[in-house]
Amino acid sequence: MDVILLQKVANLGNIGDRVKVKSGYGRNFLLPKGKATLVTSANVARFEAMRAELERNAHAELASAQQRAEAFKDFKLTITAKAGSEGKLFGSVGTTDIAEACTAAGHKLARSEVRLSGGPLRSIGEHTVPLHLHTDVDVSLSVTIVAEEPG
Repeated sequence: MDVILLQKVANLGNIGDRVKVKSGYGRNFLLPKGKATLVTSANVARFEAMRAELERNAHAELASAQQRAEAFKDFKLTITAKAGSEGKLFGSVGTTDIAEACTAAGHKLARSEVRLSGGPLRSIGEHTVPLHLHTDVDVSLSVTIVAEEPG
């Protein structure tokens, strides 16, 4: 399946690239999410007419993501959770918990932007969590989990 990319897609290409993808990837991901359009003469003409606007929007998104990354550079997040005496949590701290705590602290963050490759955090202490704010913008967030005081 040949498609024209309407936005930058990691490991695939930039705006305007014509790429050949497997039909399932195109039908189930790229086309429904508006990341690509099929290569037809009408779509090629429509894309060329919209190209400047799409590139301007992509540049604005990248600038916004870089600005957010700067805000996260010196930000340290502290989350309190119930923990046992050995430092193990009762439960875990996942992507939703981190995103909600950041948003509550004034740094807007979506759950999908938090990457926990090793699964949820299950112990108290300091952890480094990677954030994926944009295709080209990744930043590390320092998350400290402290035990909740009984009482």
